[in-house]
Amino acid sequence: MNVSKRQLQILILLTLLSVFMSFLMTARTLVSGVVTEVKGTPIEGANVYLEGTYDGASTNQNGSFSFETSSTGVQTLVVSFVSYETVFLTKDVSEMNNLIIKLRDDVNSLDTVVISAGSFEASDNSKVSVLKPLDVVTTASALGDFVGALQTLPGTTTVAEDGRLFVRGGDAGETQIFIDGIRVFTPYTPTTNNIPTRGRYSPFLFDGITFSTGGYSAEYGQALSSVLLLNTIDEPVREKTNISIMSVGLGVGNTQKWKNNSLSVNASYINLAPYVAMFPDRNNWEKPLEVASGEAVYRHKFKNGLLKSYVAFDASRFALTQEDINFLNGIYFKLNNKNLYGNTCYSGRLNDSWKIFTGASYTLAKNDIISDVNDINNTEKSAHLKVKLRKRFSNRVKTSFGAEQFITGFSEDFSNQEIDVSYGFDNNLSVVFSETDVTFNRKFAVKIGLRGTYSNLFKEFTFSPRISTAYKTGKNGQVSFAYGNFYQQPESEILKFTEALQAQQAQHFLLNYQYSDNGRLLRLEGYYKKYNHLVTFDTPFPLFNSQYSSSGNGYAKGIDVFWRDNTSIKYVDYWVSYSFLDSQRKYKNYPVEATPPFANTHNLSVVGKYWIDKWKSQLGFSYQYASGRSYTNPNAEGFLQEKTRDFHNVSFNWAYLISQQKILYFSINNVFNFKNINGYQYANVPNSNGVYNRRALRPAADQFFFVGFFWTISDDKTENQLDNL
Repeated sequence: MNVSKRQLQILILLTLLSVFMSFLMTARTLVSGVVTEVKGTPIEGANVYLEGTYDGASTNQNGSFSFETSSTGVQTLVVSFVSYETVFLTKDVSEMNNLIIKLRDDVNSLDTVVISAGSFEASDNSKVSVLKPLDVVTTASALGDFVGALQTLPGTTTVAEDGRLFVRGGDAGETQIFIDGIRVFTPYTPTTNNIPTRGRYSPFLFDGITFSTGGYSAEYGQALSSVLLLNTIDEPVREKTNISIMSVGLGVGNTQKWKNNSLSVNASYINLAPYVAMFPDRNNWEKPLEVASGEAVYRHKFKNGLLKSYVAFDASRFALTQEDINFLNGIYFKLNNKNLYGNTCYSGRLNDSWKIFTGASYTLAKNDIISDVNDINNTEKSAHLKVKLRKRFSNRVKTSFGAEQFITGFSEDFSNQEIDVSYGFDNNLSVVFSETDVTFNRKFAVKIGLRGTYSNLFKEFTFSPRISTAYKTGKNGQVSFAYGNFYQQPESEILKFTEALQAQQAQHFLLNYQYSDNGRLLRLEGYYKKYNHLVTFDTPFPLFNSQYSSSGNGYAKGIDVFWRDNTSIKYVDYWVSYSFLDSQRKYKNYPVEATPPFANTHNLSVVGKYWIDKWKSQLGFSYQYASGRSYTNPNAEGFLQEKTRDFHNVSFNWAYLISQQKILYFSINNVFNFKNINGYQYANVPNSNGVYNRRALRPAADQFFFVGFFWTISDDKTENQLDNL
């Protein structure tokens, strides 16, 4: 075949062009750069690759990387390393040269700072827990009550004859309790003077407790001093039946599970008559305390959420005659109480960035009381409606906002031989709240919140700003600061007589240091609280004709210390808490600003637990100390000018495993039989020598003994009512 010169030239040109195009098709682009922390420190070992390809490399000790790729056009470069947020860089691959990529801390990692000022966590799932739910039933002095266990924490004061929570110079009514985020209006069983109350709810249905002694979230209100958040178990591990036989009564519980549903039921009956017959106390009982109660939690799992319904009912009654220095035959008191509480809540995901929580509760409480010659019948009906939305903008920024409505109706009938009257009130509170969490990095986080409340009763709007910050000082330590403005309506015993008041106010300032390392936890916290608009009146007790005002004020300041260690000594778990409190207030019928009787200066608790394997036993010990409490001596000048002697109490318990699912439990309160004095009652008039006689207010019983047998029946034959023993 003859080929012309021109044709040969064209053929050569086409061949060269084909080779060149083939070279272009197989050409590889260099991708290179440096990976550092935000501050510029090189990161060695980071993974760098093009998404959807096998092209990539790891960074060297200088943070540098380089690799070639045949990919062209717009690609996504992925850079990842443990404890840092993954970076996705999308651009033309030809522009991926000499890159400088800075990785930010992954704020979801376990070592990220946690805002802890004023908050004690008690949860198996919390990053830093000071207590576990198990501690409620295994703390010697707690006697199975939430409040009893929490009274071993700093910030609480010992008021043995009351039984409620008194926190950082605040009255018991300044602490509010929530179950699954919904308000409990009547959390304690009613009682009378010098007989401590108990919380109504069984600890076995809850797996998380948050006790905020101050500076708490804008989501919660109507509490001047603290909030206690109880969370029911989301999903029971297995089906089981619990049987309890106790020296004071009986109990039974059962849990059933289905595919997407579960139901837990508890019932108990308490009767102190046999116990009082064996161990008589200082009261002249006509009818010792008798309580019948039941609880149930129903759960339904949806694809993206969980519905929970909780209901509790209890009925209690007792009658007795108590010694009184002004009445030769004492004062007769009789009480019948019925209480129903129920709530339903739903929490779930709307999409990847939105979550919703909504719930409602209803309370019906009835009291029939005979006190001396007075007959009192009251009824409280209360409801709480709440909705909250949470938006996740990123791992670092999350915002929640919501609204809630509190509805309370209270009525009371009072009669004796001279008077027959009815009174009450209706109180509606409308609330909006918002809160934003910003985590700048693993070391620094801020929470900012706002809460607004409108009182239909007072025609008043209150505005509550709140802020909390935390900074990580090292691998195991951090500091937190919190400030908050808090408002609370006066209690029913005031509002039933007058509505010409305003919301009570408290400002909180808290500074906290927390250290946590391998089962050891240290917390140091200083605080200052300022009170305004506290309720005052001009009679010994709130009465029809009392003159009321919101002119009261006060302050509380102090230091709390907490140390827990379950690692250093084998089989030993212990904690120590100490509180120093300086508090004065002018409220109620106080003529001057003074330290109230519930605000003792020094409080110390030591709790220890020791597992003895050979004995199949856990031994528990607790010691509580409280300095003297103020009281008024009318034989001397002044108001609340004297103090009782110091309070001491040593308690002991012993849990013995007969078998893995059968436990024999024994406890004794006040082992050494300390003769504690809660205060003094003085005669209304002086004797012939001009001296006011007095009697010591002693506990109804110096000691309390408890024996219980707890039997769990389940298929796995391992679980018991004191889990983990």
